[in-house]
Amino acid sequence: MEKFTGKVWVLGDDIDTDIIIPTEYLALKTIDDMKQYGFSPLRPELAGQIQKGDIIVAGKNFGCGSSREQAPEIIKALGIQCVIAKSFARIFFRNSINNGLLLIEQPDLHKDVKEGDSVTVVMNEHVDYNGKQYPIASLPENLMSIIQAGGLVKAMRKLNGLD
Repeated sequence: MEKFTGKVWVLGDDIDTDIIIPTEYLALKTIDDMKQYGFSPLRPELAGQIQKGDIIVAGKNFGCGSSREQAPEIIKALGIQCVIAKSFARIFFRNSINNGLLLIEQPDLHKDVKEGDSVTVVMNEHVDYNGKQYPIASLPENLMSIIQAGGLVKAMRKLNGLD
């Protein structure tokens, strides 16, 4: 059973891909060049404050908007180890899995958690916060293997003996 802990950044409902990475920064050459502008329309300082291993806890419909793959890539490049939200936009969910970003749906944590606090995720079981357990669904084994490999391309390379 995998278990990890991270500092929480709290975001609201309907965080769209234009908030995650605004269109004007998509012309930059690399994800590393873009990541400093992550979440800038909402909180310009946020990308510079996030540390490796932090966790985003958000409301409903996280990742709505366009289907740009840079959105989950930016979140991952910032060092976020997972996003826990009430719900995710479908195409963002798939793009995140394809890029190796773990997403967890949990309907109740958002209303209780405070920014700066820590949560512990016990994979495929629950999230621990302030002595309370928030149940989470198990992700299918095939999706977990893609996330653990670091994304779909890496998973397929590994499966086919190329790495």
